[in-house]
Order: sequence, then C-alpha cells, then structure tokens
Amino acid sequence: MDMNDMNKIIHSLSEALSTLQKFIDKPVNIKLIDQAATIMADCLAGGGKIISCGNGGSMCDAAHFAEELTGRYRNNRKPYPAIAINDPAYLTCVGNDFSFDEVFSRFVEATGNKNDVLLAISTSGNSENVVRAARKAKDLDMRIVSLTKEGGNKLEKISDVTIASPATPFSDRIQEIHIKVIHILIQLIEAKLGY
Repeated sequence: MDMNDMNKIIHSLSEALSTLQKFIDKPVNIKLIDQAATIMADCLAGGGKIISCGNGGSMCDAAHFAEELTGRYRNNRKPYPAIAINDPAYLTCVGNDFSFDEVFSRFVEATGNKNDVLLAISTSGNSENVVRAARKAKDLDMRIVSLTKEGGNKLEKISDVTIASPATPFSDRIQEIHIKVIHILIQLIEAKLGY
C-alpha cells in the first residue's frame, strides 16, 4: 500500500472520529435526539406519518430513514408510515412547472397533516427548498425535526427540535453524524412504541 494513501485513510478516519467525539461531548445532543424520537413516536402512535426531505446525500439519508421505518431496521415489527420526498418524476415535474425551491414544500402541502412530522435534513441549514418545506409544515401545524450543523441557520429557527452536527469544512463529516442520528432515532422510535 502506498504510504500517502494509508495516511489519507488514517487521517479521514481520525477526522470522522474527532467530529463524532465533539458531538458526543455536548450532552444537549443526547437530550435533543431523545426529544426528536419522542415527537416522532408520539406522531406514529397517534396515527400520523413522518415525511422526510433533503438534497443530494441528505436525500439519500431521508430515503434511508423512511425505508427503515416502512420496512424494518434490526428486527421484524409492523411497518410505520414514513415517506421520503424522492420521486424523480414528481421532483422534475414541480421543478420544471414551478421551481426547484418548491419541490419539497408542495409535497408537504399536498400530503402533510397536523399530526405529522417533517424530518428536514440540510448540512447547511439554509437549503431553500428544505427551508420552504419546514415553513409549509409549520403552516400546517406539523412538528419539525431538523438535522443540520452548528452555527445558526434558517432551518434551526423554524424547527421544533434541531440536532446539529459540529460544523466542519466539508459536508461529508456532517452527513456522517446525521446518519448515526437517524439510526438512533429509529432505535428509539421502536423502543418507545414497544419494539
């Protein structure tokens, strides 16, 4: 193995570990994850659904969250109603006919209800289409959980619970925190609902 490649691998893993440790070292993050899971479990117990959205890698995380809830996580259990806004036909239709900024908010307007939760994912917290989805969810009296980064942003101001990764120069480290949080949320939702 080339020494430069080995150093890059070790550096990347160390950087990821450092970001995770910074996140763990803030006790408020543990409380916020539990608060978010409680909001989501209460939503599902009350007959609501969870809608998730994000761009790029965050869209993949939104889809992963929804498929783990509707399918299964670690053990078999009944499916929970969750939808990721990720249908290419829908996204290109609304993007073309209206604007890319409205691709998530129109879906929330069409399918969101008072008892539902929006999981809004944005590594910057300022993605206009995600922010508009959160505003629309707020208009519908939905609860909003956001995954973003520290430092203050538009999404944080709208959300009921914001779980923020330490700010890093690159979004991949933020996304790595987000996917860990998503997996923990699923575990907690299952536990709170008796699985």
